Amino acid sequence: MQDYQKEFAEMLAESGALFFASGLKLKDGRPTPYFVNMGLFRTGRLSSVIGAYMARMLVSRELIQGIDVLIGPSYKGSALAVATAQALWLNHNLDLLFDYDRKEAKTHGEATGRKNIFVTNALHPGARVFIVDDVGTSMGTKYELIEKLKAESDSRGLDLTITGVGLAVDREQTTAVLDSRGGIIEGVKGEDAIGRFMSDTGVGVHSLVGIRGVVRYLAEKGTPVNINGVRRPLDAETAESFEKYIETYGVNER
Repeated sequence: MQDYQKEFAEMLAESGALFFASGLKLKDGRPTPYFVNMGLFRTGRLSSVIGAYMARMLVSRELIQGIDVLIGPSYKGSALAVATAQALWLNHNLDLLFDYDRKEAKTHGEATGRKNIFVTNALHPGARVFIVDDVGTSMGTKYELIEKLKAESDSRGLDLTITGVGLAVDREQTTAVLDSRGGIIEGVKGEDAIGRFMSDTGVGVHSLVGIRGVVRYLAEKGTPVNINGVRRPLDAETAESFEKYIETYGVNER
């Protein structure tokens, strides 16, 4: 891991955004021994730090040249889009537009006479759009946002281009496997979720860190992490449960 990735891993532990607990489930219903809640980056310092990391990734990987508007899906992605835009200005002298979506379309005020699903009205003809979000698991939120962007582009004749997705944390997760009734089949590995997303959409995905690197670094260093409500270094049992989970539901190391 690079130094900035180690720093970010430490902040995930410090903030409690990364935690381990018994009985956790993902949105799709699968069990998981850990969770990442970037909503806990809820102070000015933490918000500025995650924005700075994301901005540096966009600049250092030369992604910034293809971006006119940063979009963050509601709700956690919204704060990340703002923080990233601020960091691009303060640290790199780059002034980009940002926007985020509503859960329900606005029809009054500046949106009178039409449904307005995006808040800042930053989208404009020919805009190159880059999506930023906290975590990549099934990528469902990103699929939904792309559909909203396509609908907005078509209805307003904007000819938008989605140039990429930036994630704070890649869970390095496979998709859920369902039975004939749509129920979860536990213990079965599906497809690479991000790989399928890129194949389906043609949109590249970039992440600050992968969860394997984060957990293994924190375990090696002995950094205290929230485990069942107690901050302590990762013990052998917790580390083993993580590795077993990754073996069952994780993708091949990228």
